[in-house]
Amino acid sequence: MIKVAVCGCAGRMGKTVVSAVGAAEDMEVVCGIDPYAKGDLDIPVYASLDEALANKEFDVLVDFTQPNVVEGNLRTALPAGVDCVVGTTGLSEEKLEELAELAPKGTCLFYAPNFTTGAVLMMQFAKAAAPYFPEAEVIEMHHCRKKDAPSGTAVKTARMIAEARGFESAAPGKETEMPGMEGARGALVAGVPVHSVRSMGFVATQEVVFGSFGQTLTIRHDSWDRESYMPGVLLGIRSVGEREGLIVGLETFMD
Repeated sequence: MIKVAVCGCAGRMGKTVVSAVGAAEDMEVVCGIDPYAKGDLDIPVYASLDEALANKEFDVLVDFTQPNVVEGNLRTALPAGVDCVVGTTGLSEEKLEELAELAPKGTCLFYAPNFTTGAVLMMQFAKAAAPYFPEAEVIEMHHCRKKDAPSGTAVKTARMIAEARGFESAAPGKETEMPGMEGARGALVAGVPVHSVRSMGFVATQEVVFGSFGQTLTIRHDSWDRESYMPGVLLGIRSVGEREGLIVGLETFMD
């Protein structure tokens, strides 16, 4: 039985993780960590990770908190030898590598910018298409409460496109933006324009739009419910015990 603690257990994603882990036959939620919890969960909940480690033993920490919180959690959990499954975006890969160095041998830090299998396949399809189209742009749409822009999925997608094609777009860029309206062409991530939409009505949607002579190719993935993330989260929890060091991307375990 895999013993799991959930950071951010009072949030929407955290509560979904608690339910999914609780329903799995090979794992259990031993506690949650969230200073904003209101006592509506049927598990022990602690205000801090230090307090949780002092009172409970667990094999895996799942973190769906906020960009300004996750680093501190990892700095506490990894040196304690706790495997970490992280879905909170906002940390660079360089920072993740630095944090992974804090862990003793045999401990794993697993980070995924997206835990949905469809999003992973979308990124792989975009990587395959990238060398054949001179233009590519990423448009990502998320709920208005999301704390970071662009999303971790969009950043990773743009980098995968850049690595796969080996050239940069020749399409008009920031030099065409109207005075006082800078940002119209989006943020450049590895030379790929990325546009972020934040609005009620979305959970998580991303389009990758490729262009060539007389044709376009659009690859789109939609998540309509947070349940779509749970198979990937459970796969991460089941897999980290057999790995060590830093692992990035759900595709590593899907392969």
